Order: sequence, then C-alpha cells, then structure tokens
Amino acid sequence: MLEAILGIFTESGFSEITYKNIIVIGIACIFLYLAIKKGYEPYLLIPIAFGMLLVNLPLGGLMASPGNGTNGGLLYYLYQGTNLGIYPPLIFLCLGATTDFAPLIANPKTLLLGGAAQIGIFIAFFGAIALGMTGPESASIGIIGGADGPTAIFTTSRLAPHLLSAIALAAYSYMALVPIIQPPIMKLLTTESQRKIKMEQLRNVSHTEKIVFPIVVTIFTILILPSSAPLIGMLMLGNLIKESGQVPKITETLQNSFMYIITILLGITVGAKAEADILLSMQTGKIIILGLIAFSAGTAGGLLMGQVMYRLSKGKINPLIGAAGVSAVPMAARVVQKEGAKANPSNFLLMHAMGPNVAGVIGSAVAAGVLLQYFG
Repeated sequence: MLEAILGIFTESGFSEITYKNIIVIGIACIFLYLAIKKGYEPYLLIPIAFGMLLVNLPLGGLMASPGNGTNGGLLYYLYQGTNLGIYPPLIFLCLGATTDFAPLIANPKTLLLGGAAQIGIFIAFFGAIALGMTGPESASIGIIGGADGPTAIFTTSRLAPHLLSAIALAAYSYMALVPIIQPPIMKLLTTESQRKIKMEQLRNVSHTEKIVFPIVVTIFTILILPSSAPLIGMLMLGNLIKESGQVPKITETLQNSFMYIITILLGITVGAKAEADILLSMQTGKIIILGLIAFSAGTAGGLLMGQVMYRLSKGKINPLIGAAGVSAVPMAARVVQKEGAKANPSNFLLMHAMGPNVAGVIGSAVAAGVLLQYFG
C-alpha cells in the first residue's frame, strides 16, 4: 500500500514542482485577482494568467514539442500562431473594424502627437543597449513604450521570442495602469490654466474621406516601410471593411466574436511562455523597469509636442491631448477627458484626444516596422 502511495506521488506533479513554479503560480493568481476583481484588462489578463498557471504545473506537457514518439502539447500548437506572427495582425484586423479615424482626419495635425509619443520606444531601446542587451532584444523591449500589446508581441516574436512572456506581461500591465501612470506626468508637464482650455468642435468628416483614408495610408506607409505591412495592412483592411458599410455581418464578427477568439488564443499562449526560470530572471526585472521608462517617456513626448502645438496655435490646442498619443485605445483618451474635466467641468476633450490616440496606433505599427527593418 505504501509503495502504491509513493508511486502515485512520484508520478504526480507534486514531486517535480519547484519553489520558482510556486512563485509564478502565485503571480498568476494575483493577475487573475486583478483581472476578475479589479477589472484590469480582463479580456487579456485572464487568459495570460491562466496560461502562466498551466505551464508552471509540472508534467502537464501542454507546451511540449513533438518528438520521441509524442505528438506535442495542445498549447505548443496554439502557440505557433503567436510564434509565426499570425495572431497580432489578426488582432489589428479586428481593431481596425472598431476604430473611427474621423477625429484624426478632421484634425490631421494630431498625427504629430501620435508620432512624438513613440519617442519612449527609442529611449528604452538605447537604455537596453546601454544595459548590454542585443539590438533585437533592445528593439523588443523598446516597443513596450508604444503601449500596444499586439505590436509588442508581434515585434518580439520576430526579434526575441525568448523574451515574449516578460515583454507581453509588461506591455499589458502598463496598458492596464494607464489611469495610474499618466495623470502625474500630465500634471507635471501642463499648467492648470492649460488643462482648462476648451477646444473647438471638430468638423464633420465625409464618408468618402473615411473610405479613402485607409487606402491611402496603406499604399504610402507600406511603400515607404514594407516591414510594416502585416500590422498596417490588417489595421486598414479592418477599418475599410467597417467604413464601406457593405458587409455589416463581417464588421460585426470582427468587432465581437472573432476578436474575442483571437484574444483568448493570443493570451493563453503568451502566458504559456512564462516558464518560471524565464520569468524570475534578472533580465525580466530589467524589462519591467525599461518598459515603465518607455511608457512614461512616450506619454511625456506626446505632452511636450502638445506644448509646442499649444504655442503655435496661440493657446487653441489643449496640450493634454498629447498624452493620448500612446497607442492605448481608448484608455489614454479617456484619461485625457477625465483630467480635462477635473480642471474645467465643462471641458470635453474625448473626441479631440481620439485623434492622437488612433495616430498612436499607426505610429506604434510604423515604429515596429522601422525596428523590424533594421533587426529582422
């Protein structure tokens, strides 16, 4: 009887579990708590955290590669969509179908704010180089500054797949913490009188402009930067499908069921790369710190460009909208609206902030294309 009990124990996961596995399981449970109880990015954080949980329970073999007479684990095959860079462009396809580029078309100057906010990517890139990381690793870490999870995953899967779990967790953590990280930076780089500024109502954008915009952006962006084609192409295709008005069922599918399917596949496979030895390394600590620097610098870059536009417009542009230049749609725009309303309860900046916010989506995809062009 004793031998039978010992045999069951030695063949169970309890005999193989390490203290590092236990720590990561604890982290996964904390993420699940934050997602379920606090509502922090639940659509992605729940599958990511559960993927972390699954891969750190020994002997499950969910990420085992095929060989030695075995077929390989379930998550190994699902992970190939992440590894081959399939899921992130599909997320961009869905994102395009939910995005309204009208605020950007109505006020194209806000494209500068979306571009300026990408400075955090390159600050973190050079910081990672200074810490002794390779060019591809530094590029993957820097992209966290764009505050765009799918872009970070796509870039990292191409350049530094061994860092995928740490970078994905950092990117989505900072996206979830936008309402906490951004307001202090916004208050530091703007005055109360500037935050009170009310902006003029945006002009109406015609249906023709909305149709032409994704086509023109696709042609010129990909001709200039071919490596941006997967992300920009899918983003603009999704938007064109929406704005055409001819395929409402496809639009509805992209905005709802298909997006959720791809999101859960992406999340659980990213989490499944969070093996304890990788996640609890010194390198991961550096990534977390550099990611915070990248995101904060991106917010600051957008705000500083907002200050330039405020002066050039002789006080007609509220510099707060520059903080929405990061790609966290629509969280960053909502934070701008909230801070503007605090300073002036009659202030409504949301639609003005959506211009740089969607410009940030384009900007992060272009920045990723630049990095892939040089290091891919």
